[in-house]
Amino acid sequence: MLDDLTTAASSPTAWPAAYPQGYAVVDVETTGLARDDRIISAAVYRLDARGEVEDHWYTVVDPERDPGPVWIHGLTSEALQGAPLFRDIAGEFATRLEGRVLVAHNAVFDWQMIAREYARAGAEAPVKQRLCTIALAKELALPLPNHKLESLAAHFGVVQRRAHHALDDARVLAEAFRPSLRTAAARGVRLPLHECRPLTEWTDRPLIGRQPGPGGYRPSSWRPSRKRPACPYPNPGRYEPGKRLKQGMRVAFSGDTSVERELLEDRATAAGLHVAGSLSRLTSLLVTNDPESGTSKVVKARQYGTPVVDEAAFGQLLGDVEPASEG
Repeated sequence: MLDDLTTAASSPTAWPAAYPQGYAVVDVETTGLARDDRIISAAVYRLDARGEVEDHWYTVVDPERDPGPVWIHGLTSEALQGAPLFRDIAGEFATRLEGRVLVAHNAVFDWQMIAREYARAGAEAPVKQRLCTIALAKELALPLPNHKLESLAAHFGVVQRRAHHALDDARVLAEAFRPSLRTAAARGVRLPLHECRPLTEWTDRPLIGRQPGPGGYRPSSWRPSRKRPACPYPNPGRYEPGKRLKQGMRVAFSGDTSVERELLEDRATAAGLHVAGSLSRLTSLLVTNDPESGTSKVVKARQYGTPVVDEAAFGQLLGDVEPASEG
């Protein structure tokens, strides 16, 4: 299988015209995984249209807080002394990203961290699309035991020297992405590109109930499950385009939003809607800014005939939600 992939990757018969003209392979190390965590180092490998390395860049960043899991990333408070703040490197970082597709392993995490840092700095990252190498590996059906970066690297014979060091992780990913990209080109595979939307409204609301671990680090996930009160209204069925939303309707979200997802969900709940984490035949409406993304929710919405609206339209609908029927 690997020999076949290597052959395909080394000699694509024709390069797909729709493929991007350049890529920015990115890795960021962070103080943790929560929405109030910060970037402490970042690396970018710039690649041309066919995946060849053009240059690379690396910086540490003062996170303005505890560095988090030092035993993972190795960056102590002492090592970060004198490091620039994110706002000080935002311009250089943007130069490395501009006009390119952001490539990362679990790209939604890296993008959300980057988007949040730019929002804090009162700026926007010049990124329009991202590509997740996990999604690409699945698209190519690579025979990996799991979807860790080390497994992807081993598949392509890439040697990792310093795991969880942003510069080395970005190098490893760039070297593994090149043959993946060429294999995709040889097969004419559509790349799993997703739209990136900068945050215009967000919150650094700290997580409640998390006990600090060693060094003050709070183990957490990016979007910890937050128990919402049960919707008190029955589901009145699907949303009908051109009409009002009605209390009790089940609403699901997919993809990036300019207003932080949790804030949108809070507003939907306050309006009397049922926020659904998944999409089923009972879902009244799917909110997404990228209806061609091919996410599982978008695919299911097509299968079930679930109505789809974008974030802006949903915001307008939220302003005039019909009360639930009495009785």
